[in-house]
Amino acid sequence: MRWGLVPRWWSKTLKDIKLATFNARAETVTTKPFFRDAFKRTRCLIPVSGYYEWRDTPGGKQPWYFTARDGSPALTVAGLWDEWKNPETGQPLKSCTMIVTQPNDFVAGVHDRMPVLLEERQFEPWLRGEAGLEYLKPPPNDFLQKWPVSKRVNSSRADADDSTLIEKVELVTA
Repeated sequence: MRWGLVPRWWSKTLKDIKLATFNARAETVTTKPFFRDAFKRTRCLIPVSGYYEWRDTPGGKQPWYFTARDGSPALTVAGLWDEWKNPETGQPLKSCTMIVTQPNDFVAGVHDRMPVLLEERQFEPWLRGEAGLEYLKPPPNDFLQKWPVSKRVNSSRADADDSTLIEKVELVTA
């Protein structure tokens, strides 16, 4: 799937989408036109081993890696998907987005948003559309762990499969 939701009703080209649709805010997911239909119809689960957030520091932006505190290999993010038909070519395009929410206290020290992380017991109600906004809350403060990582995570030259991108680094203080 393409990252960044393109709603099925979009009648223009991809170049005409001026909004950043790679995240849907929990507070507005039911009201924003780009996301509300997918929230009702096409939900998904996005498995991730972890995620990065950046914090401004005197030495520049410092990435932090967040992953499950219990050591489990995956987190599951609440997501939405849709299938759009390119008006120029007629080709279908599947796309998706993650839902983000206010951070818990643990994440707030690094960033002002965080992905909505679902637990296994929430998967089926989420996918069936039986769960609503009550699922779009931050997890408990002890759910995640974090550490600083190399600024190479921002580099287009870094191989996406480079396991050193999630290794802890010492923070440089200015």
